Amino acid sequence: MRPEDHTIAFGIPRLPARYGALVMPLLLSLLMTAIVSLITTLKAIGLAPRWLSAWGVSWLIAFPVLLLVLPLVRRLTARIVRPA
Repeated sequence: MRPEDHTIAFGIPRLPARYGALVMPLLLSLLMTAIVSLITTLKAIGLAPRWLSAWGVSWLIAFPVLLLVLPLVRRLTARIVRPA
C-alpha cells in the first residue's frame, strides 16, 4: 500500500471503515440539500413559495440527481474511509 493511500489529502488520515455508514449519508446530505435549496430558492424568486410545490419540484430533481451523484459519493467515501 502506498503512503498516500493512508491519507485523504494534506496528511489528513483516512477514517476507520466503521465510519463509512456515517460518512456516506453526510456527503449525500450535503450535496442533496445544496441542490434542493438552490432549486427551491430559484423557484421562489418571482413566485409565491408554497412548501408542497417547492418540495415536489425539488424531489423530482433530487431523486435523479441522487442516482447520478451516488457513485461519486461512494468514491469520496472510499477515499475518506479506510477499507475494512
